[in-house]
Amino acid sequence: MAEDKKILIIGAGIAGMATGCFAQMNGYQSEIFELHDLPGGLCTAWERQGYWFDGCIHYLFGSGANQPFNQVWQELGALVNRPIINHDTFMEVIGADGRTLTLYADPDRLQDHLTELSPRDADLIEDLCDGVRLFMNFDMSALQQKPKELMTMPDWRAMGQQMLPYTLPLAKWGPLSAAEFGSQFSDPFLRRAVPQMFAWPEIPMMAGLSLLAYMHTHNAGFPAGGSLEFVRAIEQRYLALGGTIHYKAQVEKVLVEDDTAVGVRLYDDREFLGDFVVSCADGHSTIFEMLDGHYVDRPLERTYDGRMPILSQLQISLGVNRDMSGEPHWALYLLDEPLHITGQSYDCIGVKHYCFDPSLTPPGKSAVVIMLRTDYHYWQRIYGRKLYDTEQRQAADICIDFLEKKYPGIRQQIEVKDVATPVSYERYTGNHLGSTCGWLLTDKTMMKMIQGMKKQLPGLNNFYMAGQWVEPGGSVPLVAMSGRNVVQLICDKDERPFHTTTAQPATALP
Repeated sequence: MAEDKKILIIGAGIAGMATGCFAQMNGYQSEIFELHDLPGGLCTAWERQGYWFDGCIHYLFGSGANQPFNQVWQELGALVNRPIINHDTFMEVIGADGRTLTLYADPDRLQDHLTELSPRDADLIEDLCDGVRLFMNFDMSALQQKPKELMTMPDWRAMGQQMLPYTLPLAKWGPLSAAEFGSQFSDPFLRRAVPQMFAWPEIPMMAGLSLLAYMHTHNAGFPAGGSLEFVRAIEQRYLALGGTIHYKAQVEKVLVEDDTAVGVRLYDDREFLGDFVVSCADGHSTIFEMLDGHYVDRPLERTYDGRMPILSQLQISLGVNRDMSGEPHWALYLLDEPLHITGQSYDCIGVKHYCFDPSLTPPGKSAVVIMLRTDYHYWQRIYGRKLYDTEQRQAADICIDFLEKKYPGIRQQIEVKDVATPVSYERYTGNHLGSTCGWLLTDKTMMKMIQGMKKQLPGLNNFYMAGQWVEPGGSVPLVAMSGRNVVQLICDKDERPFHTTTAQPATALP
């Protein structure tokens, strides 16, 4: 019986805790092993002198009741009694001459605004906004409700009927990046601004259009309290279901007998045995270190040989004695003269503040964050040397000089500085190359996101992977659904029906 079976889970991020919750719901015992002393993995925030700097959630698909992805958050207890903060705009892209693209979630308002900026691009703008209108009814969660391995012919037929109205739009917008779409504009400002309007130029337009659509229907809001409070609610749900979490318990090896996973060994040499092992940890470490690369085929080797895109970031966080609530919560500045930071050139700088959530800062103050794509290998080479600290300070100082030009007087109002490099991400989460989202979602990885990646390794029984390394794009709802899907696979193996329960307020954070 499942009640007598145990699932060992590596990593207490969103995927790990989701796996644990659904395991407990289906009668399995489960234990989670986490290298850090906090849950969440990359879904985290950190406090410095009363300021909370968020490292993950910008928006949350599924924040709206009875909308796509909301059900999984109800099952995990993540949103019970939790206010949601919705924005009318995603971002403002500001040119050096002051011209501004305001990315409204409302497609009608967006169309009027963009057409006013460039009447000659009216047809292209209408096409863009029609895409937002169409995707307002698109249920992205339907693609993840059930593992592809378990789908029957009636399942495929039902999905086909559900997806039929979106076949042509998916074919059109899925392979098209924001950079490619932006290049079609005749207006010079929009030709430069549009590629940046969803945060990175390689993002598929389908993802951006879906984001605006969900923001407009209030299904992509910000959970009050930020990433760490959000993840603490799931932790509480897991513990209420009877699960066990071992913190400061880093897994060194997956124990294997006769090509079957039977347990884990920690770095302190403790061993734990179980019937199934699920790794929600870094994919590269799992496959090539915990399992010594013994269960790899050619396609898997190609996945991890550097072909797949990742995102390594430098996060500069500032606690500012200044109320910035009157400024755009996310502004991206296009630069005529690039900034040079740690040997890289940046022709745009994004600035976020979190004044919309007063729980993250002292009254009248602001948490300000700048995130920059950066080279992991550079930071890894200098880590442990004096140069590492020097470069962190210099990067922060250059960004502060930039902020002073945009927000005069801010330099003297800064009370806290914090710099996280890709090495910081690697040390905190174990993520390969300090990746902040597993595989980056681009026009090249879009189909992998839709299709999903295999959650088992060739030749290894009773072992599964869940999370961002098997869900390209690494978004919070996708990795939660990944854990759900893995438990569905385990239930199917044990010939047990899979079922879920909805969290009640008593199991969620107050």
